[in-house]
Amino acid sequence: MDPTLSPVGGESAQTLDRGLRLLHLVADAPGGLTVTEAANRLGVGRAVVYRLVGPLTGYGLLRRDTEGRLRLGAGLLHLARRAQPLLAEGALPALRRLAEQSGATAHLTVVEGGEGVALAVVEPSWTTFHVAYRAGVRHPLDRGAAGQAILAGRDGLAGPVTTAGELQAGAYGVAAPVLGVPGLEASVGVVALAPLDVDEVGRQVCAAATTIAAALA
Repeated sequence: MDPTLSPVGGESAQTLDRGLRLLHLVADAPGGLTVTEAANRLGVGRAVVYRLVGPLTGYGLLRRDTEGRLRLGAGLLHLARRAQPLLAEGALPALRRLAEQSGATAHLTVVEGGEGVALAVVEPSWTTFHVAYRAGVRHPLDRGAAGQAILAGRDGLAGPVTTAGELQAGAYGVAAPVLGVPGLEASVGVVALAPLDVDEVGRQVCAAATTIAAALA
């Protein structure tokens, strides 16, 4: 044992580690987990899981559904909303550069409640016309380049996704997933009123996604 670490401190650190691991396990289980399943995956007894569930439920980070299965709680949404301004701030420099390079409206989209939400939007300064796209816009993940890029990222695909007219008539989108940031599902993309050079803009979008991932990791 580290002589600078008291037994109580070591036990507290272990409890914290297990609590965080439990949250990740539940997050990765769409149908929730029973206490027994959680205990097996953590490699601990059911009593340990019950001790973890108590405070996590009290803070709203976990909840028990009608069948007693563990699911994520609404308290995580509160934390996520508090973190969103930090995510947007970290992404803005790369989004500004992407908007100026591509001449298209750049955006960072994140997953919230099973939908894509535009968290940060930057419009190019030098174009006469561009898409007016506001932060907070929500859309299904299977429609539009931003959402489809997030779905591609779930399969480990990093290349750009292109769409035409899916969210707005006459609009063209190119997006790439932001990969390698624990706990974050997001994409970076651009949307324009005219067809884009997929090779060039795709390269710019992928570079922005990589830069933002490094900034947020």
